[in-house]
Amino acid sequence: MRPLLKITLVTISILALSSALAQEATKKPTIKLFKKASPLSKNAKTHNWTSFLGPTHNAVSTESKILFQWPKEGPGLVWRMEKGNGYSSPAISGEHLVYFHRVNNSEVVVCLNPETGAFRWQLPYPTTYKDRFGYSNGPRTSPVIEGDRVFTFGAQGKLKALELRTGKVLWARDLHKEFKVKTGFFGVAATPLVTENGLIINLGAPKANMVCLDKSNGKTKWSTGDKWGASYASPVPATLHGKKRLLIFAGGESTPPHGGLICLDPKNGQIDSRFSWRSKSTESVNAANPIVIGNKVFITASYKTGGALLSFSEDLKIIKADWTTKNFGAHFNTPVHHKGYLYGFDGRHIRTSELVCFRVTDGKEMWRETLTWKDTITRNGGTQEIEMNPARGTLLKVGERFLCLGEFGHLISLDLSDKGPKVISRKKLFFAPETWSVPVLSRGLLYVSQHSQSRDSKTPALYCYDLRGK
Repeated sequence: MRPLLKITLVTISILALSSALAQEATKKPTIKLFKKASPLSKNAKTHNWTSFLGPTHNAVSTESKILFQWPKEGPGLVWRMEKGNGYSSPAISGEHLVYFHRVNNSEVVVCLNPETGAFRWQLPYPTTYKDRFGYSNGPRTSPVIEGDRVFTFGAQGKLKALELRTGKVLWARDLHKEFKVKTGFFGVAATPLVTENGLIINLGAPKANMVCLDKSNGKTKWSTGDKWGASYASPVPATLHGKKRLLIFAGGESTPPHGGLICLDPKNGQIDSRFSWRSKSTESVNAANPIVIGNKVFITASYKTGGALLSFSEDLKIIKADWTTKNFGAHFNTPVHHKGYLYGFDGRHIRTSELVCFRVTDGKEMWRETLTWKDTITRNGGTQEIEMNPARGTLLKVGERFLCLGEFGHLISLDLSDKGPKVISRKKLFFAPETWSVPVLSRGLLYVSQHSQSRDSKTPALYCYDLRGK
């Protein structure tokens, strides 16, 4: 074969493969409806879930009439959508659910009806992101909905504002390219925050660590430089001593390692104060969101770092630690505050993670539990009984109770108090590692993201479960 002909055939093959991958990304996702959701109780309190960790940015739901006691078969499965790669969770507003994932070489924003899973629209666009540690190459952030638009921030720093009803691109910016941001250990993982002042991005550029964009056109309103680079924690709004502020738990890849909590003014990006808190290990990140408790803030990180309860002076210029502990280091999932106690998973590794309770006033550890149980899995054509636990699980507070999603796909309902945990119900939804996203609750329906293959299915999925009570 002549060299020129050989090159031509290779080029044709590459073009054909690229075309096939592009077509795959534009296909409608496979969605299966299993049953109609139960009627919503007329007395039920409900809310939209428009951003990461919910309407109050702290994994706390105010919904009522929720089922915590499930039959043997578990909560009813309403619908299932086959998904691509990524660690996103959905955002929901009214009759629109927006999900963000990766199919082949495209990041894809897809919109469904949250109650039936019916397809509305999707927007694919190209990406070349590759995780250097071999984890998923898909997006890590969650969509953010405000009014008639939705914002997404991809793993390579591509930001898009879309019309919620149609998916039309209203404006877009390639922030990493514009600001020359060096890709961190795991790409972009901080979900943007919508405030009355604009769209806040934990960017990590040398002269624009945090930026505020105009929501209507994407233009930069202000930027703030800081030596602490972008982390994997999302910006959190707070009112401290009567002043509206932004909290950024910064600190990703850096040599020497540095990072911590930054308190700044959302109007102009001016930094009030900083508190150093990050692992001494270079290959680590700050990933759990700050937790606002009145005028105090709790921060936590893994890799031998631990947690700290912080107090602010009235002018917000000074931050001091009320107490610190090495024994509450959340790897990436944000703990939850409830009635004067902090609950969350301490531990870097699957085998060493434990559910813990700490008293807010003095940092006293009240208890720690592994919540183990026996489970049966299929392996090598047969069944095998193994010991399971939630590992590095996630917590969602619903009213006075909790939902816990285990790292391998087990859903647990709990009563948590300073006296210890009490399991109400437990169900294996699927058996798949890297189930790391906090479940989403809106209008009595629970949405669970499966991020890797299970033993039952080769395709990860987004699931909708019925938790509506009477």
